Amino acid sequence: MSSPGSQRRAICSAQVFTDDLKSPSMNDLDCHHLIKVRRLRDGEEIVASDGLGGWRVCVLMGDDIEAVGEIEYEPPSSSFSIAMAPVKGERSEWAVAKLTELGAGTISALITDHAAIRWDEQQAIKVLERWKRVSVEAACQSRQVYLPTITGPLGLADLVGPGLAMGALGGRRISTEVSTIAIGPEGGWSESERGLGIDCVELAGSVLRTETAAVAAGALLGWLRSGTVPLSDIS
Repeated sequence: MSSPGSQRRAICSAQVFTDDLKSPSMNDLDCHHLIKVRRLRDGEEIVASDGLGGWRVCVLMGDDIEAVGEIEYEPPSSSFSIAMAPVKGERSEWAVAKLTELGAGTISALITDHAAIRWDEQQAIKVLERWKRVSVEAACQSRQVYLPTITGPLGLADLVGPGLAMGALGGRRISTEVSTIAIGPEGGWSESERGLGIDCVELAGSVLRTETAAVAAGALLGWLRSGTVPLSDIS
């Protein structure tokens, strides 16, 4: 369930990330967005966070922020990870934003046998930097004080370990033992990928698009860990 800190942050007008919570300040992009685009006024409350769980309430003063609250710390929750095969257009970015809002600890770009998109090294660097910017924007919007780690490209074999499951029709019900879910491409998992011996979990009773499956997986894992949906309700 939500913490008192998250409820306090939710009533503030906006959030920014800063390197120094003792002397918080806005960068030029935040300043332009909050003052020129959103037209916030002096005195409106702004959350400043370091992205590592620390945060404090500030107020907008001119073209910067001034701290008015003490530095608070949000204890880390039991985070989850999603590894997804990238998809065309802006759908991957949409999924990254939604997974950030849901509290994902790690979001990984997954290399798969049936992938429709294949990056070279420079393309991967460029796209993942874009994912990081998207996640920062989504974290500000949702008042997250932990920024997710963006990684990849990774192969499915790189993820093998305790807590990993593959999203697939006919899989078992998700349990709290699952901490990472791999989401395949719209072409599905290959025989070699299924042959890795990774448990499969079912996300819905129908075939989902990759970005939909990623967000569904994130929502299910997040709800289980936050207690929003008690285990007794889904057993």
